Amino acid sequence: MAKDHIYLGVDIGGTGIKAALIHTRKGTLETEKYRELTPQPATPDAVAKRIDAIVKRFKYKGAVGVGFPAIIHHGVAKSAANIDKSWININIQKLFRQKTGNMFFVANDADVAGLAEVGFGEAKGVDGTVIVLTIGTGIGSGMFLNGTLVPNTEFGHLLYKDSVYEHYVSNNARKNEDLSWDEWAKRFNGYLLHLEKLFSPDLFVLGGGASKKFDKYEEIFSVNTRIVPAAYQNDAGVLGAALYAESCLS
Repeated sequence: MAKDHIYLGVDIGGTGIKAALIHTRKGTLETEKYRELTPQPATPDAVAKRIDAIVKRFKYKGAVGVGFPAIIHHGVAKSAANIDKSWININIQKLFRQKTGNMFFVANDADVAGLAEVGFGEAKGVDGTVIVLTIGTGIGSGMFLNGTLVPNTEFGHLLYKDSVYEHYVSNNARKNEDLSWDEWAKRFNGYLLHLEKLFSPDLFVLGGGASKKFDKYEEIFSVNTRIVPAAYQNDAGVLGAALYAESCLS
């Protein structure tokens, strides 16, 4: 267990890496969030060097939680949709531990963001099925049944047209196609309607960069399921990663 329930949480994305020391009992950032660009190409060696530098920057010794943009099975990456393909079948926990000397616990980035919302945010105490969607470079998803995570759902990769949904409804798609918030929200509403039909959720929580602009498009949505913006927005990844590390040690 980390000293006074404080763990280092790291959120690795396709474009940026964020980190902060987290108080896992209070659900608060104990330090200012540090952010830097993900190295390009984002190979295992390049990212591991950045992680080592970040651990040293925080002068941290202990278990580190990491959210990573891939399907993660027992610490091993099984996909690489928004990061270099060379990550597939890499044991990330082992790689980072060898590089830094610290113990690491790695999970899908949207799953750990969801843990933050279930632990301290908009999904705390919500019974039934909750789907947390992170809207950024891609679309990440975390699904919870009565507060328990169903890992690696990857609903952004559901098939749509000639590709997958995240290529049409992510924040990157909105920017790349220069869509207005209304235009983008109409697309996203179709995605939510599809998820609603498949899973009959009790709550949608929208996180990631686009969640900051929720007031610009919430009126567009026509799903029956309640929809709220994430309480932690872009802080959910680092907070949830720390919570994940603590849960792995308990």
